[in-house]
Amino acid sequence: MRSEMEQDILKVLITEEALQKRIGELGEALYEKFQGRRPLFLGVLKGSFVFMADLVRSCPLKSDVEFIAVSSYENATVSSGRVKINHDLQQDISGRDLIIVEDILDSGNTLAFLKDYFLTKGAASITLVTLLDKPSRRTKAIAADFAGFQVPDEFVVGYGLDYCQEYRNIPYIGILKPEVYGTP
Repeated sequence: MRSEMEQDILKVLITEEALQKRIGELGEALYEKFQGRRPLFLGVLKGSFVFMADLVRSCPLKSDVEFIAVSSYENATVSSGRVKINHDLQQDISGRDLIIVEDILDSGNTLAFLKDYFLTKGAASITLVTLLDKPSRRTKAIAADFAGFQVPDEFVVGYGLDYCQEYRNIPYIGILKPEVYGTP
């Protein structure tokens, strides 16, 4: 069944099949790293929820999950550079191994902020996992410990990533047509 959103997609960048294969590999790598420990998977809402669900299922560790909601885009196509916490953690993370799960690492503002924030809250270790890595947009000196795919400097949506809260439910990663977000 074709979705009404697909008319806004310039091209498919990463297929459903490629996503599932790579997420399985990331899950195996995290299992190897954290075997015998009980990490906390910490999803950055809203974009990470689809990726995080599949990642946690692919990593057969005793673990728990938590979410934090932050914003820096405010329905724009580029980060404002200011990170605001909209929903904070609901548990103490002192001494915990955190696996921060993010949809995309581009400017690095959000993940740099969160890494510092969680270290001040007493996390024992922080592992950064991102589905997509867009190094061409990096303004902070931060890198993911595990990244699914490196992507070009294009506006991507799907599989949790949005534009103005839409397109999250597309099951692949696609490049959004520029005319959709105001660039002819």
